[in-house]
Amino acid sequence: MSVAVLLLLGLGLLQAEGRRDRCFFNRTQESCVCYNLSEETIGSIIQCLPATVVEFQGGDLEKYIAFPIGDLDSSAIETLDSLAIQKIIIGNVLVPEILLARVLRFFSYTHVQELAFESCIFQGTGNWSDMDGQILPILSLSFHNVTSAPLTGQEQAFSSLSRWLGTLEELAVTGSRVTGLPCAIGRVFRALRSLDLAQNSLGDGSLTPTFCQGAFPQLQELSLHHNNLRSYHGTCEGVELLPELRHLDLSHNELMADPSSSCQWPASLRHFNLSNTGLDEVPTPLPPGLEVLDMSHNHLHAVDVSLSSLKKLFLNQNLLQAVPSIRNYPMLDTLHLDNNSIMELPRDEVKLLGRLQDVAVADNPFSCSCSGARGLQALAATGHLGQGWPGDYRCHSPAQYQGWQVAQVPVSVLRCDPAAVVAPVCVALALLGLAGA
Repeated sequence: MSVAVLLLLGLGLLQAEGRRDRCFFNRTQESCVCYNLSEETIGSIIQCLPATVVEFQGGDLEKYIAFPIGDLDSSAIETLDSLAIQKIIIGNVLVPEILLARVLRFFSYTHVQELAFESCIFQGTGNWSDMDGQILPILSLSFHNVTSAPLTGQEQAFSSLSRWLGTLEELAVTGSRVTGLPCAIGRVFRALRSLDLAQNSLGDGSLTPTFCQGAFPQLQELSLHHNNLRSYHGTCEGVELLPELRHLDLSHNELMADPSSSCQWPASLRHFNLSNTGLDEVPTPLPPGLEVLDMSHNHLHAVDVSLSSLKKLFLNQNLLQAVPSIRNYPMLDTLHLDNNSIMELPRDEVKLLGRLQDVAVADNPFSCSCSGARGLQALAATGHLGQGWPGDYRCHSPAQYQGWQVAQVPVSVLRCDPAAVVAPVCVALALLGLAGA
């Protein structure tokens, strides 16, 4: 196997320094992990040949920068084509970009569909001209906790990679202090379906240039959680040019709602995650065609919006004192209201809730009066009360039932509605008296 092939597989021919320096194959998972391979122990890489996932950990590739890497011979091409590897993970490696640029084109001879870099440092600038017109089988590319030169000014490199990047379907750049992407780079990703930019430093002003006209035209899933977004209106304006967007995750950003906002979210948006965003009211406007809305872990006191297409609504961990009217969501099948301030379920709402497939109202301060306990017990009897029943449904009041499970509270007719028992008895006695007379 040539040096070029070894570099391709691992970018990991490293001098062992008192650490593990061989590969370990897990037959059950069809995966192989290699630690700090050296030229003396490179023979252990043969264990990875049956694996579908190969992971390389640790290293410094600077000493191979000047190593001559020519075109592959027919035997090396056959070797690459015969490998079952579908995913390669490269972690804790210093990667000279000039070396990566020279090796990457060899992936065209493999069946690798996923390439991931974790905790890597990309150093220098590569000459990507050899990638002009190249198509690679890689459809998913991810970078987590990586350090590299700013993307601004690297448009030429992306232009050389454009034929491959134009076929890429999934891209993740997470935990890497990204502040934005140049507009021209976004336009290269013509087939991208999923983009994960979580745990970065994106701010309100960076979204509009990143998602400019023509950028990411096929994007359906966008994750922006754990960034520095602040404006609900500004975020809406930043993504409004994504015509195919269906899933948007804005969780763990401290958003401020703008009551005068007139921005329209993409009409295609169906799943919207606004959990952990510090909101104390439902922001407007919401995407009209939403099917899933997650506003859990906020400071909402009330929810009074109508969404005719909504199927799943998550409002757990808020400050709600009442159940939102189910009539506002005619298509709803899932409602989570755990950890709020709800004391009782109104009788008319219990009937509507009983029609849903999944209802969760655990860990609320329930009043176990007759009507309160009866409503929850009736809802549980439908079989649709979610996980947590009965253990996480406990009485907060009245005093005699405090700490009880709601399921254990007696709601007999004699205790809760004595008039319903006394009245028939009185009527029966009266009839008997008349009969005796």
